[in-house]
Amino acid sequence: MQDIILSEINKIGKDRSLYQEKNFDARMEAIDYLEFHIIDRIQALMETRDAPDQMNISKEYAVKVKAHLEEINNKIFLLLRKKIQEGFKGKVLMDLMDGYFDDNISEFIYQDITGYDNLDLFFNGILINQEPPVEKIQKEPEMVYYQKAPARIILALIKRAEFKPTDVFFDLGSGFGQVSILVNLLSSVVSKGVEIEPAFNSYAKTLTDALHLGDVEFIQSDARNADYSSGTVFFMYTPFEGKMLLEVLQNLQGEAKKRKIRIFTYGPCSQEVAKQNWLIKEYGVRHSSGEFCEFHSV
Repeated sequence: MQDIILSEINKIGKDRSLYQEKNFDARMEAIDYLEFHIIDRIQALMETRDAPDQMNISKEYAVKVKAHLEEINNKIFLLLRKKIQEGFKGKVLMDLMDGYFDDNISEFIYQDITGYDNLDLFFNGILINQEPPVEKIQKEPEMVYYQKAPARIILALIKRAEFKPTDVFFDLGSGFGQVSILVNLLSSVVSKGVEIEPAFNSYAKTLTDALHLGDVEFIQSDARNADYSSGTVFFMYTPFEGKMLLEVLQNLQGEAKKRKIRIFTYGPCSQEVAKQNWLIKEYGVRHSSGEFCEFHSV
């Protein structure tokens, strides 16, 4: 067993391709394997009487290799933060990020999976520089517990939206601000987030300040009462349901009487939005409660 484990660590540690910055995806797979299939396995063996003393040496070796790979990622995150602070946005930034995925970052859009993946870890590394806050206000029954939108959904939104310079993007129930920030960074469109939780709103503002993003705004407001008069493109990752969702849609319908708007949805709210007779469904990945959809007003 000792020889097998050592061989697996050596295989990763001596794979020079993992030390190339562009191989972020493969490097994350290696880090994950070291953490959960090597280090955890060694730790379990060390807790038994049959484990040889050399196991501790193998564990230290695995931890060292893992730390080296993580250091490469941290350097990438620091570089990209600096580039963003210097004004890198839109296609220039997307191309730069694409290089860390061997020019295949767009492939994440088409993955038929649920949950999160290495693309989320990549964006988390760039955006998150402190512990996320806890909620302070009591949620109403129809408010849904906050979950971050998967990064691949944000990329799909940007691809489908084809933002124009005159567009203004709104994320309803913006939470920690990831959607509004990434939409702005990767498309340069003016972005706004509407979030009722003050701790989340403050956290999102901290991120935008750190990245020097002057055209991203976070508004602390109940989504039913927010001012959408400047908005042309809206996104909802099922932030609320029932009567509350219908009230927000009614407000958006009022805006649609003044100008054409588009609404992107992800999750169970898509089915309710699809029932609105003032909206036409333009795009849907699949017929399920979790689909990503695009609608435009009639």
